[in-house]
Parts: sequence; structure tokens; C-alpha cells
Amino acid sequence: MTADRRTVESLLAFWADAGVDLSLADAPQDRMAAGLEALKPKLAPVARFAPASAAAPADSAAEAVDPSVIAEGRALAAAASDLAALEAAIAAFEGCALKRQGARQAVFARGEPNAEVMVIGEGPGAEEDLQGAPFVGRAGKLLDKMLAAAGLAGRAFITNTVFWRPPGNRTPSPAEQAACRPFLERAIALVEPKMLLLVGGASAKHLLQRPEGILTLRGRWFEWRSEDGALALPALPTLHPAFLLRQPAAKKRAWEDLLRLAERLDRAERPT
Repeated sequence: MTADRRTVESLLAFWADAGVDLSLADAPQDRMAAGLEALKPKLAPVARFAPASAAAPADSAAEAVDPSVIAEGRALAAAASDLAALEAAIAAFEGCALKRQGARQAVFARGEPNAEVMVIGEGPGAEEDLQGAPFVGRAGKLLDKMLAAAGLAGRAFITNTVFWRPPGNRTPSPAEQAACRPFLERAIALVEPKMLLLVGGASAKHLLQRPEGILTLRGRWFEWRSEDGALALPALPTLHPAFLLRQPAAKKRAWEDLLRLAERLDRAERPT
């Protein structure tokens, strides 16, 4: 009986950690009807054409970054001789539009300054914006647990592709990521990790310049290169812990990725 009770308690704790807080919804849902509705053919929208002069402005995600913004970011990043100076340079940078869209503060990094692994996520969320450090909410706590279980506790430096919270926790745009990239690359140069763990689709697609989604990219080794070609590191994409909280069954795949990274890291450190 004691063993059965412990099993039930363990299962309840697992689902609570995954965000499940009820067993039944207030009203029944007809899943069959919803599935049939999704299978119905959708009519394509009628194309509407407008004169070029009346065309709407391009979406911000597709807009190119002003070259002067990139140049300013590179100059500020290059002048930072250590991580503290780089954090101050990021806080002073005005070139990323996210800074003016409701973020409380810049969110740079946490972890070991000489880490063997750099974990790069997408962008800060609400809790990160409040505390001023990346991955400190529920997803961050799950990330820490997974790193510790894989033997990577105390061996990671954690940051993001952008340093200000996107409004509504939306995915950062390529333009916003490009504006922040000089600082991210400078962080990599200062920390000198042995490999990168790219957490989430927005991080992997931006840093690897790949069009595939994270479910295709995860678990595969790639070579990351800095924009000037001076730096090159092995990079492993994996699922974002926020996704794992919504889809607990995917934890197995993320765990496999971490074990793959830890094995390669330890293999490189073994004497020949």
C-alpha cells in the first residue's frame, strides 16, 4: 500500500510540474466534431491587389536592420573586455526596438563565466524581465533540473538571442535578433565555451541560419560560425523547456539531447 501511495504521489507531482491543475474541464468537449471540422476544406482567400504606393509597410519580422545599428552594436560589444562590461554595454544599447516596447530592463545572462556549455534561448519572459536574469521562471527551473540530472550543473552559461522581453512573450523577430547578435557573439568569445546548446526554434533557426523547425533540427549536431567567421563551435538544438511544460511526453527527446551533449563534452575531456 505504501509503495502504491508513493507511486500515485510521484505521478501527481509530475503532472503538477507540467502545469496540469485539473482532471476534468467544466464542460464536455466533442473532440470528434472538432477533428471533423478541421478536416473540412478551406476556401482560399480572394487576392486583393493595391497600387504599390498604397501597399502596407512590411512586417517588422521581415524588415532588414539598419546597418548603422549593427555597426553600433559591434563597436559597443568589441569594446567590452569582460562580461560585466558587456552587460553594461547591452543596457546602454538603443538599437533594439524591444527596449522601447515595455521591457523593464535588459536581461543578459547567468551561470559560470568560464562555462564549457553556453545555453542560448529565445528571449526573456515576464519573470525574467522582473528579476533581470534569464530562465528563472517555471521553464528555467525545469532547465536547471535537466542540466543537473545530465551532469551539467555548474558547467553552463545561460543567455538568449535577445535581451529585452518581447511584448506578450511573442517570438523575437529576425530583425530584433540581428540587432542583438553582436553582443551574443561577444559573449561567446568571452566565455569561450566548448559547445552551444540552442534552446527552442527561434534560437536554433537564427544562429544556424536554417529554415527547418525545431522538431526537425533537435538532436542533430551543426557547426555554428560567427558572422565574421572567426569563431566556430559545435551546436546542438533542443526543445525549449516551456514547450516541455506544455507537452510532457516530449521530455524524453530533450533528455536524449542533453545526454548526447554531455557525452560529447566528457568524451572531449578524456585523456587520449
